[in-house]
Amino acid sequence: MKQTRHSQSLRERRGERGSVLVVSTFGMLALLLAAGLCIDISHFYLVRSELQNAADAAALAGASALNSDDGGIMKAADYAVQSLNSYEFNKKGVTIPRANVLFAKNLDGPYISEAAAKGQARNIRFVKVLVPPAAVTTTFAAPVLGASRNVAADAQAGMSVPLNIFCDYIPVTVIDSEPTYFVKGQTYTIRRPPGGAVTPGNYQILSIDNPGGNDDRYGLGRGVRNCIGAGGFVQTKPGVTSGAVRQGINTRFGDYGGGLDPLEFPPDENVQENINYQQYLDAQQARDAKQTPASGTFQSPAVGSPTRNRRIVLIPIILKSEFDSGRDSVQINRFAAFFLQTKIGGGNGGEVTVEYIEIRLVVGRGGHDPNGGTPSPELSIPVIYR
Repeated sequence: MKQTRHSQSLRERRGERGSVLVVSTFGMLALLLAAGLCIDISHFYLVRSELQNAADAAALAGASALNSDDGGIMKAADYAVQSLNSYEFNKKGVTIPRANVLFAKNLDGPYISEAAAKGQARNIRFVKVLVPPAAVTTTFAAPVLGASRNVAADAQAGMSVPLNIFCDYIPVTVIDSEPTYFVKGQTYTIRRPPGGAVTPGNYQILSIDNPGGNDDRYGLGRGVRNCIGAGGFVQTKPGVTSGAVRQGINTRFGDYGGGLDPLEFPPDENVQENINYQQYLDAQQARDAKQTPASGTFQSPAVGSPTRNRRIVLIPIILKSEFDSGRDSVQINRFAAFFLQTKIGGGNGGEVTVEYIEIRLVVGRGGHDPNGGTPSPELSIPVIYR
């Protein structure tokens, strides 16, 4: 009897072997499908992240060109449509059609085309870039997700809130007698010749990074490193220092008589002198209506290549009442953007003539400190919003 029950139990277990195999097979398939689904979804997220990086870079590049002028709208579209990133493991280039670069007065829109934005450039503050959908092949989970999925991205960048902390300004000052903004398009002298100093021996030069002449040369050629805001204090630097001032400013016009490196001090793409800021902007929009730096100025096309807006400089404005004779500490009233109309000639004179820009534009580097001094409403930097 006991043997009969044992034989029956063996027969029942042999009959279950097929069921276990079927269950195991389906379980393994489900596990593989789940693993494949995770891999493909991770791939989609990776591509989405890389396309978003491309969209962010394109939008920031576009926003960096905004300057309240039609030429800035055109340049913003130029910069945004460049292939600024790549995606997937074979590094495909991202192509952004010009029609996918849109502009707006407000962050929430409505966003309009490049052509429409040119008619109201003074008010345009934001750029939106739409990266076209990219087809991403499904590797493992095609039965669930399909053979491929389209992944797209977009980004919005624009002018920041008004700044009250500034970097890359030049170490000279424009003197103001009253705490009011200057007149748009009017020219001012930021360094007077001997006999015309603001106080005896003081020629509006500031000591920012270092006390020596290289501070003037390097600071005027590339901007100073020490960031400061309105209300901050800086030291004046008595003396003419004409050679160093000339050598620093003139690099912006492609003149390297002081031996400065074009890689570190590139010239502006338009070095034509005796033009005003609007003529400079018009030349940018016309693309070829400009005077390029003389050939042979640069070590190679990739070294010291002409750079847009090198003739636009940030300058601290200081009230005349702040100055005393000799070296002293003066308080910055505000910052403003100016346009260099000419380079500096030889000799001990050499006035630096600048034009007050006034219109809202993106320039230099800086930030906003809620507890800082008075912001400069026309100055901003490009920032990603979403």
